[in-house]
Amino acid sequence: MDRFQAISAFAKVVELGSFARAAERLSVSTSAVSRQVAELEAYLDARLLNRTTRRLSLTEAGQAFYERSVQLLAELDEAESVVRTATVVPKGRLRLTCGITFGVRYLAPAIAEFGMRHPQLSFDLDLSDRTTDLVEEGFDLAVRIGTGGPPGLVARRLGHTRLICCASPAYLAAHGEPRHPEDLLRHQCLEYSYLPALSAWTFEDREGRRHPVRISSRVRANNGRMLTALAVAGLGVVLEPDFIVAPEIRAGRLRPLLPQFAPPRTPIAAVYPSRRHLSPKVRAFVDFLADRFSSEPTWTL
Repeated sequence: MDRFQAISAFAKVVELGSFARAAERLSVSTSAVSRQVAELEAYLDARLLNRTTRRLSLTEAGQAFYERSVQLLAELDEAESVVRTATVVPKGRLRLTCGITFGVRYLAPAIAEFGMRHPQLSFDLDLSDRTTDLVEEGFDLAVRIGTGGPPGLVARRLGHTRLICCASPAYLAAHGEPRHPEDLLRHQCLEYSYLPALSAWTFEDREGRRHPVRISSRVRANNGRMLTALAVAGLGVVLEPDFIVAPEIRAGRLRPLLPQFAPPRTPIAAVYPSRRHLSPKVRAFVDFLADRFSSEPTWTL
């Protein structure tokens, strides 16, 4: 069995949803494609496709194998392009994950510009505030706020963000304004679920001394925009990145607190699995992001 041909045949069957259409696209017989897929299943000792007279569907193992196969075939295409052409043109599919708010507000325009420059490149985007396992879930790249993740990943810094403590004018009128981080013990706080330490906010004074404080959270949520909306509505004090709360502060719907104390700056980085030969599409896109965000970011106050 030629494993490359078998994987290519399997991927084409899944893409087109038919052995016959895959055979036509590959310029071989339907029986040849069927035999290649059957030999691949025998080699892997796993069923990849459920077959009925009317439709095909992927098994759980087939779905996982298909996702990796598409990535493998795309990278092979790029490797051939490196050899065949003097100039590497980013192409194929780039699987990318990013937090929801930063992705929508700042990464989307970057992807649009990069995509227009490189029409042979397509994107598969996953917006989530959780920290994904890039290798396990088959991602080429992540744009992350904070730590890059476990060992074995490469992180290239794109910029930074500041966490800003703030509340609405109506909330402050009703509950008073905190003057020191310890005053937050007496306030209703809105807590982000994915902070490294739950129920703990850390501030830093102008001399660099740290002031950790335990908070009592009235609401805990896994999305910063939700918490910011609740803060605007007067429900409590929020600690969120400037790229989320800056528009609300400029509009007067939120007021920054504790101006003499601020959490340490948080890095924004492009993170990707460590590979000896980095994919041209990943390298080109990371270089583009680093250049785009090298100037003073637009989300700061």
